[in-house]
Amino acid sequence: MRPSRKLLWTTSAATLLALTAACGDDKSEPTCGEPLYGGEATDEAWRALVDAEARATANADVARLTSPQSGASYDASAAPPRWTWSSTLASAQPSPVPSSAFDTARTMLARVGEWVLPTAHAHLPPFTGDIYWVRVTIPGRTCPVEMLTSNLDWQLDAATWDTLKASAGQELSVQVISAYLLQNRITEGPYRLPQPVTLHVQKGTP
Repeated sequence: MRPSRKLLWTTSAATLLALTAACGDDKSEPTCGEPLYGGEATDEAWRALVDAEARATANADVARLTSPQSGASYDASAAPPRWTWSSTLASAQPSPVPSSAFDTARTMLARVGEWVLPTAHAHLPPFTGDIYWVRVTIPGRTCPVEMLTSNLDWQLDAATWDTLKASAGQELSVQVISAYLLQNRITEGPYRLPQPVTLHVQKGTP
């Protein structure tokens, strides 16, 4: 005997409520949201770093900021600065493995799915390479300003610079967490600066 429509509806509604409750109880999502992205960085690469952040250590392979230097001071009236760093991770690791035919087909299917259902989230290909998570902590601000990038530099955009300028006169700290990922899996690192780099933004000249 087939189940009644009422029973089917009740079962479906209960399942939906259970799934909704499960989603609401998920504490794995960082409360401050995702960082800015640069280079070939992806949200899945970022999540890999978030999961591994607690075990980040400082050693010879840590990314080192060449600009800004600790104690740097910026004039708020100046143009947004460009920050740079050096790292041995890129040269110490093998070149990224070319995507297989399966990965290529999977990527194409994701794109087709996005065309058919624009609201669906189409994942980018798994990331392989060295990656850098730059975090600027601002006193009195709950969430830091963050950038995740595969580049060795960060040209601050106007909006980010405005946020930092709003804290003129306070001491800001910059931390860099770096790692090498193979298909979104960390194979080297994560590493962090032994001490965050500190800097100040001075109020512009009237």
